[in-house]
Amino acid sequence: MAEGILLVGGFGTRLRPLTNHRPKPMLPIASLPVTEHQLAMAKRAGIKRIVLATSYLSEVFIPYFGDGSKWDMEIKYAVEKEPLGTGGAIRNAAKELAGAQQIVIFNGDVLSSHNLKSQIDLHINSNADVTLHLTPVDDARAYGCVPTDEEGRVTAFLEKMESPVTNTINAGCYVFDKSVIEAIPENEVVSVERQTFPQLIEANKKVMGYIEKAYWLDIGTPNALLKGSKDLVGGVADADALDRYKFAHRDQNYVSMSENISGIFTSGTAIGGHCNLKDCRVEGSIISDGVEAEGCTIKNSFIEIGAKLSPNLLIENSFVDPDGEITPLFT
Repeated sequence: MAEGILLVGGFGTRLRPLTNHRPKPMLPIASLPVTEHQLAMAKRAGIKRIVLATSYLSEVFIPYFGDGSKWDMEIKYAVEKEPLGTGGAIRNAAKELAGAQQIVIFNGDVLSSHNLKSQIDLHINSNADVTLHLTPVDDARAYGCVPTDEEGRVTAFLEKMESPVTNTINAGCYVFDKSVIEAIPENEVVSVERQTFPQLIEANKKVMGYIEKAYWLDIGTPNALLKGSKDLVGGVADADALDRYKFAHRDQNYVSMSENISGIFTSGTAIGGHCNLKDCRVEGSIISDGVEAEGCTIKNSFIEIGAKLSPNLLIENSFVDPDGEITPLFT
């Protein structure tokens, strides 16, 4: 059975100021941390043991996820003392694995609904060294593209170009044979995308592409994070992680873990626990735990944990920090 490594050590620079108070994998989307949705995907594919490769604010993960028993999984932790790149982080985290032949690497920036079990099966059945999830996009100019041959083997990793040779891009979920991870140098900065994968292709190793046009989103920016939350609430993206919770309210308009709310809530809004919202109108926003507001209109905004809003505020396209300070942000 495959094991997993979830790369959650990034600084979340593109998400600031949302990541000033907690790491991006612990930011809520559809009222649950990003990482929890990724664990649900891993479990759906049959993965029962996963290592969280952490770095920035690593201490916040253990109190929430613990040993994984709450999700019927085994969760281990590998802390990066210094940034080691994707390859170095994978090599460091692999010390916590139990020895499975297939190791799935998840990118903490990605929300995906692709069939991971089918990706793992392709990897095993083709006896590949690495199998990458590739997703087709309408316009690949903003991405490096990844062409494959008629057998599905990856032939190159190409940088951004004005006229891409293919519309398939690297979607950030990989299945490794453990021998590939063991060959990554320890305690060195290594990028699997810029070093390991091109080197494997040059050495004629078998790098396969699993192509599936399923829901996929890079949630590395504030606008994308809001979109991911709305898509989970609205049922556009797989929301298995939500099914194990008893929400005070859940439909395609909004989800809420708080009962003490009144008003109108629409457009994929997500409300955390212990909130007190009275006569509010909230559209397409993320309301974190413990927020208090009365008579406020909140549109396309992110309200941080414990924020206490002044009555009758209009908050639109903004971030509100725990002290209630409003920063225009979203467009």
